[in-house]
Amino acid sequence: MERYVPENTEAYDPIDGRHPLILGEQSFSAVTEAVCRPTETRTPKAWWVLFAVSITMLAWFGVAIGYLFWEGVGIWGLMIPVGWAWDITNFVFWVGIGHAGTLISAILFLFRQKWRTSINRFAEAMTIFAVMCALTFPGIHVGRVWLAYYLFPIPNQMSVWPNFRSPLLWDVFAVSIYGTVSLLFWYTGLIPDLATLRDRAKHRAGKVLYGVVALGWRGSNRHWLNYEKAYLLLAGLSTPLVLSVHSIVSFDFAVSVLPGWHTTIFPPYFVAGAIFSGFAMVITLMVIARWAFNLEHIVTIRHFENMAKIILVTGMMVGYAYGMEFFISWYSGNPYEQFAFVNRAFGPYAWAYWTMISCNVLSPQIFWFKKARTSIPILFVMSIFVNIGMWFERFVIIVTSLHRDFLPSSWDYFSPTFWDISCLVGSFGLFFTMFCLFVRFLPIVAMAEVKTVLPGANPHGAHAHGGGR
Repeated sequence: MERYVPENTEAYDPIDGRHPLILGEQSFSAVTEAVCRPTETRTPKAWWVLFAVSITMLAWFGVAIGYLFWEGVGIWGLMIPVGWAWDITNFVFWVGIGHAGTLISAILFLFRQKWRTSINRFAEAMTIFAVMCALTFPGIHVGRVWLAYYLFPIPNQMSVWPNFRSPLLWDVFAVSIYGTVSLLFWYTGLIPDLATLRDRAKHRAGKVLYGVVALGWRGSNRHWLNYEKAYLLLAGLSTPLVLSVHSIVSFDFAVSVLPGWHTTIFPPYFVAGAIFSGFAMVITLMVIARWAFNLEHIVTIRHFENMAKIILVTGMMVGYAYGMEFFISWYSGNPYEQFAFVNRAFGPYAWAYWTMISCNVLSPQIFWFKKARTSIPILFVMSIFVNIGMWFERFVIIVTSLHRDFLPSSWDYFSPTFWDISCLVGSFGLFFTMFCLFVRFLPIVAMAEVKTVLPGANPHGAHAHGGGR
């Protein structure tokens, strides 16, 4: 396969002075060929290597969960007073990762931001897989997993109902609704592209499979009208969910009376952090996929630069929240609250706190410089730093607040066990396995939407340069 080399990756649009959304003089058919190629050509060896590693991690996740079911949560490092540790840290981390997909697709769609078209499919898929990982942890951390159905308000013979005043129950509704709507939104956007794959399929199995999931799409005017109405409605429905789901996750902590958790800043702080980490994960994965599938002309530097700007803004919001937490604890005059935050920064887990500050507050400041925002290696490294920092943020909030509670006699130091680490690594196995299958069998770029920013989609496009302003 001949690799496409953009003629001039540093080109600027003469109208707005920014990088164009699509490089080169691309036609509709050229975009279709570029996006369909990964699903139609022979599976590359690199994909098999990544898939083998991912499926191995996933298998280990299955072993870890199986052993957990057999032995109970005692195989984790949980103890008194740290009764929540890595399981809830992983849950909050994965829910946060799942935010960027819906944000890019729904909110940027409602604001008519056309730069989303090349990355929205990728980010939406990431949302689905991250929510799958997130939903695993509430299910397995309850100890008696065979009673996990009590999380749902299902009538039963004992007339036992969930506690509707518990934010843990609110989580069940918030995350499951968010996952369902995100899945519908993703699938709706896929339908025109699935029909394209159906029409191009050379084997009967492909025609049948893609034909079934394409729901009889023919691209008629009526189909497009219904599609656009449905897409707009789902975007409108998804937008408040982006803000609500992580706010509700933050209530797990904020409604308690524990110093370090009992604060009203958590909902906006969690939402900003979720967007921050979600965009970082999009960059991490998109850098690899863009290079692997030769999509440099469709996913351009301008897309990465815009995402870097959002990371910079949300990173400063997160840094502001870190500072305000100290101010609130001082201003409250509550000695327990003040101790919790001093202990967070200078106690036994100071190493985790300063890792969080370094990754989340200091490292994104490099994006003030345009050269950093437009450098793929720097973007890739910074995105990994942010992912690490955001996992540590959840760890710091949960573990440092619990390990020294109101009773000094119960203070203790939490250390993860082999099975804690296995569950975290295994969840990445689930995420990457799903992603490998996605990039191999489905179009990773929304072809139908990318074509709308090409000059040919504009009646005056023949005279426009670069298109997609």
